[in-house]
Amino acid sequence: MKLLCIASLLASAAAFTSSGAAFTTQSFNVGERSVKISEGSAHHSRKATIVMGGKANAIRDRIKSVNNTKKITMAMKLVAAAKVRRAQDAVLATRPFSETLQSVFGGLINRMGGETADIPLLTQREVKKVTICCITGDRGLCGGYNSFMIKKAEARFKELKSAGVDVDMVLIGKKGSSYFENRGYPIRATFECGQNPTSKEALAISEELLNTYLSGETDAIELLYTKFVSLIASTPSVRTLVPFSASEISQKGDEVFALTSSSGDFGVERKEIAAAEPQEFPNDMIFEQDPVQLINSILPLYLNGQILRTLQESVASELAARMQSMQSASDNAKALAKDLSLQYNRARQAAVTQEILEIVAGAQALE
Repeated sequence: MKLLCIASLLASAAAFTSSGAAFTTQSFNVGERSVKISEGSAHHSRKATIVMGGKANAIRDRIKSVNNTKKITMAMKLVAAAKVRRAQDAVLATRPFSETLQSVFGGLINRMGGETADIPLLTQREVKKVTICCITGDRGLCGGYNSFMIKKAEARFKELKSAGVDVDMVLIGKKGSSYFENRGYPIRATFECGQNPTSKEALAISEELLNTYLSGETDAIELLYTKFVSLIASTPSVRTLVPFSASEISQKGDEVFALTSSSGDFGVERKEIAAAEPQEFPNDMIFEQDPVQLINSILPLYLNGQILRTLQESVASELAARMQSMQSASDNAKALAKDLSLQYNRARQAAVTQEILEIVAGAQALE
């Protein structure tokens, strides 16, 4: 009986030696496993599928990172949407003042019979020098909003230069200021453009422009801003800010936009507003001041209102561009996370399949 047990132990030990039908295994990390199986004189080597350099855990970590990035971009989109609504409310809040100003101005022009020769801000000059006032943003992550406006300003600058007109610039927004300063453009003044423009900020800009024009340092002021069209479209626009046109002030209508949401999607509703009717002044009304002086006092207020309105519209365009940019980033993050999950599952399935094959091969080697 003792001899039979010893013989059985020797036979078992011989099965795990390097000769005959022996097999040996060596363990590696997941994705790097290699197994050698020997049956008699037949030897072959098999390697598992290598994914991400053999580091399957790196894929899992990257999936987590991409999902976190998606949460951030979605949050930024919602914040931008809230700010668009706030900009919309600010535009609506300034409408009563703008309408009253337009009505009074139209009534005074009618009372004067259309004569505007004694009003400097309504008098056309021979244009020898133009000041370009360009509005950009203070921040990035808003698609092509800033680059489109900068290219528009550069093109207008070269166009005026080629026509023999001297040009300088008033820049609103850090992005435009840093771009043109680094390239040596003639800059008269720079201002910041926050996410919530105020009348105080608009007043500082309008005073700079008025002083420049009334002192004779420039003959015309052109305003370059981004016109808000919709949440997916905005148009870089150019308009002559100073000198004013009496007919344009009294007859130009307006439009307001309203941010809406339906089934989780944002949209914009636009509403056209007709020009305010000129206020009628009785013929026997006696003005304490001359109507010309009244108009000279009203026009700076009108300029301040126009700058505030364009600042609000530009900010709304920037926020809409940021919403779309963050939505695209979120969609890309979702697609990337899906691809990485598929890649990770394939790597894990390959590792499991490899281990099953090793167990089967080992069992066959023992037979």
